[in-house]
Amino acid sequence: MEKERQIETKCVQEGYEPENSAPRVLPLYQSTTYKYNTCEQLADVFDLKENGFMYSRLGNPTCSALEKKVASLEGCTSALSFSSGLAAISMSVMNVCKAGDNIVSLSEIYGGTYNLFNVTLKKYGIETRFINSKSSKKDIEKLIDGNTKMIFAETIANPSMAVVNFDMLSEIASEHKILFAVDNTLATPILVRPKEFGANIVIHSSSKYLDGHASSIGGIVAECGNFVYSKERYPEFNEPDESYHGIVYCRDFKDCAFTVKLRAQMLRDFGCCMSPFNAYLTNMGIETLHLRMLRHSENALKVAEFLKKHEKIEWVKYPGLKDDAEHKIASKYFKNGFSGMVVFGIKGGRKAALEFMNNLKLMAVVTHIADVRSCCLHPATTTHRQLSDSDLKACGVSDNLIRLSVGIENVEDIIKDIAAALDKA
Repeated sequence: MEKERQIETKCVQEGYEPENSAPRVLPLYQSTTYKYNTCEQLADVFDLKENGFMYSRLGNPTCSALEKKVASLEGCTSALSFSSGLAAISMSVMNVCKAGDNIVSLSEIYGGTYNLFNVTLKKYGIETRFINSKSSKKDIEKLIDGNTKMIFAETIANPSMAVVNFDMLSEIASEHKILFAVDNTLATPILVRPKEFGANIVIHSSSKYLDGHASSIGGIVAECGNFVYSKERYPEFNEPDESYHGIVYCRDFKDCAFTVKLRAQMLRDFGCCMSPFNAYLTNMGIETLHLRMLRHSENALKVAEFLKKHEKIEWVKYPGLKDDAEHKIASKYFKNGFSGMVVFGIKGGRKAALEFMNNLKLMAVVTHIADVRSCCLHPATTTHRQLSDSDLKACGVSDNLIRLSVGIENVEDIIKDIAAALDKA
């Protein structure tokens, strides 16, 4: 039996296998439609009896290659691409929830996700019950009832840097037979593979480290294939879908039931598909993911160590620091490094934070994170601006918190830029 390829090789090779005389590099299939020789062949594709492409809203060869690559990197059975990371999260929740249902989520998550859960989904009758990352198992279980369909967390919380307790949350999810979904955007499968620690669904904003170049918005949902959908909690997975020829997802698709339902219902009806061009660029970015994540992590640790010693810095959060509160738990799950995000609090509050950022020369002030270029943001006035003071506190965002996304430039140049800006703050 052929040994499975290592993850570095998968980054480069997985997803596309060219046939004889075919293009060596994954082609960009910039087409909305696909030709079939007979009506019967196309009908079988519509019935999901045969693999194939009918319309690029539901599937495209370039997108499919990207999906296969990410599924392989995460050790999953299948994956589906979307127009953005938030689209991937929204569709994942709506794939299992209807009005009257609820999910349990860590409160320390990205501001856009928090607003989606706390405001928008509520309008559709889907409640989110928030928990703190330090909540006990007993307190979390009090929030679970017969209508709870998902537990959601980020591997590393953006921007509080809280690290998910996989052991506890996966145990709770398993005992209550509830899906455990993890946003792995900031860790990537190079550093953490959530499936290995009990996750059932892995989500990425592919706009970040997967793409790596800040060129393509996108999102991906990967299914681990390790979840049994009980008839009581998840009837829609066990009963005929009359909107799709009466197929039964658990019976007919087994370890990729979530993905097929996601495509057949959510992508079909909401249409938030990834463009083939963005899939093409994202796939190209992933080819160097294993190299970039090591450099991001190495640089971030050196930046965190520098900040830790600086007189103008009140506190620093980076799980790679040995005295960091998250270091012990992060060391259980992470390998090869702790990613490229560093957050810190500057003395002098919001005024000093904005002065520091305005004096940066190399690091750009942008609404982004996790690409090759170092960049910086003040979450309280940008990505988390829509949140109330109590919501900011729940998300772990203080007024003096500055988020650094440490790139892959020479680390001495990065530190020099930070030091100069601190001198003027």
